[in-house]
Amino acid sequence: MRAVTFQAPGEVRIEEKPVPELGAADDALIRVEASGICGSDLHIFHGQVPVEPGFTIGHEFVGTVLAAGADVERVAVGDRVLGCFHTACATCATCLRGDYHRCERGRIFGHGANLGDLQGAQADQLLVPRANVTLRRVPEGMSDDVALFAGDVMGTGYHAVAHAGMRSGDTVAVLGLGPVGLCAVQAALAGGASKVFAIDSVEQRLAMAADFGATPVHLTEEEPKRVVRAATEKRGVDVVVDAVGAAAPLAMAVSLCRDAGTVSGIGAYAGKGEVPLGLAWLKGLTLRLGLANVIAHVDRVLSLIEAGKLDPSPLVTHHMKLDEAAEAYAIYDRREALKIVLTP
Repeated sequence: MRAVTFQAPGEVRIEEKPVPELGAADDALIRVEASGICGSDLHIFHGQVPVEPGFTIGHEFVGTVLAAGADVERVAVGDRVLGCFHTACATCATCLRGDYHRCERGRIFGHGANLGDLQGAQADQLLVPRANVTLRRVPEGMSDDVALFAGDVMGTGYHAVAHAGMRSGDTVAVLGLGPVGLCAVQAALAGGASKVFAIDSVEQRLAMAADFGATPVHLTEEEPKRVVRAATEKRGVDVVVDAVGAAAPLAMAVSLCRDAGTVSGIGAYAGKGEVPLGLAWLKGLTLRLGLANVIAHVDRVLSLIEAGKLDPSPLVTHHMKLDEAAEAYAIYDRREALKIVLTP
């Protein structure tokens, strides 16, 4: 079968690999019919996440069940399914608290040996462990493009808002309008936010956020702190979502948040940077960081998509073939696409 493999920073390649086989009673084998290129895939592409040369990458997928182990009960052969980007055992102490994203035996698709040694989804077929927890049937009539988001990007945007404890009537600011940030905008509005400030420097993304119902704020042509404070009686917003994952946006998030508010950092942070901890302490902020608990949210996200409360379809800007993966990564790296869906 064909698979998109990491070779070196800036280089991915299509390679032929053996078809995976079931190895455990709760495994499922999936024929992949759509996979996405995600911002975290770019971390691998740039060499920021250590992945072995020749490792299959990708963690967003929709497909059809080709085979299932004897203990798989939630899906069956022939079912059209979507997958969460991470697996969980559902039995460890962390999972029993509902924190599936911190499962003691959790693994992430396509992220190399350090994060579970689980081959990725940008391939013709995919072995899915813990299938009862990891997979969901795609609702009737839902497109591959839309279903693809539930197991990662929309689930992550939803988590960013839910993890912050946002309540109906709260004000929210979202920093960074990539796919996750735009999904967080939708999730905040669906959750009853009274106003959502969407902050970025890319005009097309600001326009999309405005179409969703947010107030666009240009990062460099306007002063986000001044705009936000003017609209909130100088208090700042109740919740700030940092969907970028760097020290500078996190510092801005601290400045935009009201006293005793919450900053939800959903971007993938790496390395070191300066954040005004003294200001965060003085303001009494709650800081919530970490990987998204997508497994905990996937059913609710699917229900909200079915109800029309969430709609990720405008975020898909490119459809490309699996064989075009190298070009697709180059396009995505140049920020010429918002979301690329790969198909066989």
